[in-house]
Amino acid sequence: QVQLVESGGGLVQAGGSLRLSCATSGRTFSSYAMGWFRQAPGKERDVVAAFSWSGDRTYYADSVKGRFTISRDGAKNTVYLQMNSLKPEDTAVYYCAARHNFRPYHEYDYRGQGTQVTVSS
Repeated sequence: QVQLVESGGGLVQAGGSLRLSCATSGRTFSSYAMGWFRQAPGKERDVVAAFSWSGDRTYYADSVKGRFTISRDGAKNTVYLQMNSLKPEDTAVYYCAARHNFRPYHEYDYRGQGTQVTVSS
């Protein structure tokens, strides 16, 4: 059974940092692309960052460029999203997802349950 389990969300003040983790299991994602999405109340789900597992292709939404970094630890089968200089508008539920190829805005094959990130002003 494929599982993507997010953790690391929480409440942080504006300007602070959080690191989200996505633990994967159930299959090998070495040929997959991984992405982080977020969805705020009343808004559509948006992709914020994505990369190929090999690391040769990376995407960031304009709103997070220079502040967020997506990375992975292959030995732990875990993907991370380091979020710095957080803003109140970053408040959302963040989801980890996996897709069989690198198409950041296309539908993903697997998705986790999400972790809440709240940034206070």
